[in-house]
Amino acid sequence: MYFTALANHYGFDLHTPYKDLPDEIKNIILYGSNGEKIKVEYNRGYGEGSYMMAFEGIVTNLERRYRHPNSEYARHDLERYINHATCLKCHGARLNDEVLAVTVGGINIYDLTCMPIKQEMEFINNLKLTETEAVIAEQVVKEIKARLQFLLDVGLDYLTLSRSSGTLSGGEAQRIRLATQIGSGLMGVLYILDEPSIGLHQRDNDRLIGTLKHLRDLGNTVIVVEHDTDTMYAADHIIDIGPAAGVNGGEVVGEGTVEDLIKSPRSITGKYLSGELKIEIPKTRRKPSGWLEVKGARENNLKNINVKFPMGVLTCVTGVSGSGKSSLVNEILYKRLAHDLNRAHTHPGAHKTITGIKQLDKIIDINQSPIGRTPRSNPATYTNVFNDIRDVFTSTNEAKIRGYKSGRFSFNVKGGRCEACTGDGIKKIEMHFLADVYVPCEVCKGKRYNRETLEVKYKGKNIYEVLDMTIDEAVEFFANHQKISRKLQTLQEVGLGYVKLGQSSTTLSGGEAQRVKLATELSRCGTGKTIYILDEPTTGLHTADVHRLIEVLNRLVEGGNTVIVIEHNLDVIKTADYIIDLGPEGGDNGGTVIATGTPEEIAEVESSYTGQYLKKILG
Repeated sequence: MYFTALANHYGFDLHTPYKDLPDEIKNIILYGSNGEKIKVEYNRGYGEGSYMMAFEGIVTNLERRYRHPNSEYARHDLERYINHATCLKCHGARLNDEVLAVTVGGINIYDLTCMPIKQEMEFINNLKLTETEAVIAEQVVKEIKARLQFLLDVGLDYLTLSRSSGTLSGGEAQRIRLATQIGSGLMGVLYILDEPSIGLHQRDNDRLIGTLKHLRDLGNTVIVVEHDTDTMYAADHIIDIGPAAGVNGGEVVGEGTVEDLIKSPRSITGKYLSGELKIEIPKTRRKPSGWLEVKGARENNLKNINVKFPMGVLTCVTGVSGSGKSSLVNEILYKRLAHDLNRAHTHPGAHKTITGIKQLDKIIDINQSPIGRTPRSNPATYTNVFNDIRDVFTSTNEAKIRGYKSGRFSFNVKGGRCEACTGDGIKKIEMHFLADVYVPCEVCKGKRYNRETLEVKYKGKNIYEVLDMTIDEAVEFFANHQKISRKLQTLQEVGLGYVKLGQSSTTLSGGEAQRVKLATELSRCGTGKTIYILDEPTTGLHTADVHRLIEVLNRLVEGGNTVIVIEHNLDVIKTADYIIDLGPEGGDNGGTVIATGTPEEIAEVESSYTGQYLKKILG
């Protein structure tokens, strides 16, 4: 309607390709009519007519929606179409010509910060200064060396100082903060670290443990929340919480050294440390049913490489931090296949082409992002089992007498929900300069529904009480409803039996959210032509949970699907059918394929760091 009015007003044909339109018309379509009003005619069911309006323009409209303070959903949606372009004036340096004209040792400050930290240290060590310059720069150079050394000590030699913080992984950001604390040289401080080994190869993990010991030796107390076995062996004292998760946990089941944990009969951690429980190495490796090949991959630090991914098997992409794993799998493979198979608006990383796509029908990225952005999202809604549960309540005699339909039992629809909190069960109190605070609704007391809805019961339970059940309880409660129990059992199988059906998505950990997604995929009828991408799915998982995760991944593969996992965890790597090892180092010294093949074949490659560690556990 609007574009028809534009065409009539400015005299161009809507059937003319955009590239063939005059520049003046292109500018009007993108940026609007600059206040000039055009006549818009309409013909709707209730009548026809016309009105005058100024055309806003596509770009102007998108910018307005993106910058509107109350348009979080629109902003998130529009970000898919936004690309970052390098500034044509400074070429990404962010400084003017006068500042960039100042050089030390022949390079300016931007050139220095673009070097990998290892290379920067070499530059500073080899810096030639005159006697006067050396006196002036002595303290500055000393401080720069010390800070760069701290970053080297925590295994970040491949990063550049100019790297945007938004592109850092959680583990990298945590290690930068750790390096800052080491540099402060404080004593008598309590440090708390939550899984600092995230994203670390075993080689880099050894460096991290050394850094933590250094903090301790300075006279500090270091408390680490961790599942890593090497970190446990390096610890002076371990506190094991359990015995299981959620409502089945919350007790101290073991305390002391590794030996003390092994002796504790209630400690699952101790059983894995002793070898009583263990993740077995497969006796045979599955054979590929075909190949998917990425050609000319050159995103970030990838060196124009060709990589073949086997189909119908479990593949692990390995390598030290910064070796190019995410660039290859997430930026190139996933985004290209999502664009071609799922018609997603993604922009793949730099590469020539990908062959073998016709063997697949869709690609699914199972990451650790939340299953919903609001507190009303939960495992029941995400897996769609809530629709079936609402149908059960609708079929009760009480609901039929009252004329209640399925929507009555939804907290997203007016009618059955509590309108005081619009079905959230909680209210958000904005604290302005502090984080927002959520408090239970004073009307429904956190139950989300109004009194009339809660009066309808199935087997003595109302809809709120069902949502308040753990998944283990719900499986038993709905045992006679095959459709519901089948979906709930998949949540059980991935180790989420302790989670409540209606538990808010904002309270689920990244690992829990990822397993909800895995359960959802398992409950669907697969085609056998799906490719699944997972980036470090063992993050935040205990060894027992890793054991279950491997079983779930194998079930996906046994259905004829392809699973590709970026991983550092040796328990996952040793069970893979095929490994693609990148390296040899991180940053500029990475981006090449070091070895490919089965775990046994990788273990024989001396130049592979992954192979060196695999050899120890494969025997």
